[in-house]
Amino acid sequence: MTASDGPGAFESALLARRAAGGKSLVPYLTGGLGDWTHMVGAAVHAGADAVEVGIPFSDPVMDGPVIQEANDRSLSAGTTPTTVLDDLSRTDVGVPVAVMTYANLVYRFGWDRFASSAAAAGVSAAILPDIPLEESGDWCTAADAAGIETVMLAAPTGSDERIGRIVDRARGFVYAVGLLGVTGERDSLAASALEIARRCKDLTDRPVLVGIGISTPAQAVEVCEVADGVVVGSAVVRRMVETGSPDAVAELVGQFRAALDAG
Repeated sequence: MTASDGPGAFESALLARRAAGGKSLVPYLTGGLGDWTHMVGAAVHAGADAVEVGIPFSDPVMDGPVIQEANDRSLSAGTTPTTVLDDLSRTDVGVPVAVMTYANLVYRFGWDRFASSAAAAGVSAAILPDIPLEESGDWCTAADAAGIETVMLAAPTGSDERIGRIVDRARGFVYAVGLLGVTGERDSLAASALEIARRCKDLTDRPVLVGIGISTPAQAVEVCEVADGVVVGSAVVRRMVETGSPDAVAELVGQFRAALDAG
């Protein structure tokens, strides 16, 4: 599949949820952290439409303390891009998977090799948050050739013209960055989360999901008054770090699912 062939598996899952009148829930889990593949399965069983798996990196510039700690623990246990992809290749996740990592890792791995290895492992999409649109060409070419949907990030500081170009290049979904700063849990929803969702929705019919700063089910419901769904990261990863329990992850994801379904 290439980018011109229509929606891939990840985007199709989100479109199906929207067509049914619902909102998409995509939890983020750190690859290689403890019993992580069973935690992924628990999240799916609890109602995730798709999952985002972080491939740990030593300098995760987009991520706050919780995900940084998860990265450090996973790396200390010997996790590499290859081990995460190998684990995914042996896991029947049951929903589409996106991997999220940083450009340095993928560049060292090789754009084409990483894209083809991810596809062979059953991965549908990829998020590389530190590659700006203007420098994404080599990666996007490799991803398109391998059938990997490249998720693009749209920040609150972007102009309408630039966000328009971002949503045109995005595949899978548009990742609307809910606030400026790193990932982490917040007490209240930032006004910028609703604003960036509106701006993206005005420019594309592709699914628009808000991530960064979505900490509670109530915040997810609030932002989904505009957005098509949410990515929930730090709150889920905190459960992974503090409990190591698939049941604890499932409980939290289930709370988000129930809240979004209740509207």
